[in-house]
Amino acid sequence: NSYLKDEFASYFANPDIFALGDCNGCQMISQLKEIIPGAEHWPEFVQNTSEQFEARLVMVEIKASASILLSEMQGSTLPVAVAHGEGKAELSEASLQYLVKNNQIALKYINNNLQNTEIYPFNPNGSPQGSTGFCNQDGRITIMMPHPERLFRAVQYSWRPKEWVDNGPWMRMFRNARIYSN
Repeated sequence: NSYLKDEFASYFANPDIFALGDCNGCQMISQLKEIIPGAEHWPEFVQNTSEQFEARLVMVEIKASASILLSEMQGSTLPVAVAHGEGKAELSEASLQYLVKNNQIALKYINNNLQNTEIYPFNPNGSPQGSTGFCNQDGRITIMMPHPERLFRAVQYSWRPKEWVDNGPWMRMFRNARIYSN
């Protein structure tokens, strides 16, 4: 339906909006990349390399990107929940290099040595270079396979540093959303 396509295109072109798509939202929004300004090189998401549903905590590194939601979080290495069966980013080598060059890869899976990884189980889906989160060029639209919304409160962790009294580090993402919306 061209009317709906035009409505979505108008929405994503509006400089006053921002969006987060995680897990199934990531998969859905990535399918709209042709109408999202600056997202044309985003991947599609396919079955995990393990060919099974993966649900557990993993570690990610937040990379330097324009993502407004991940502002001032760059360089952080954080635990995050994953729960998906089709989370492997599939894209051409040219698109991957474009996203790297333009700082549009916002999150990467890391191993115990804090290195980006494609190795299972650190990378639960087999995405190239551990890539699991992306933003469009101006940073208003962010997609990711992990679930940061499951770990924004300190009490949601089985272990946490004593200084995490009320909130976990993912709360910053939601505070960034509030700052942008004001």
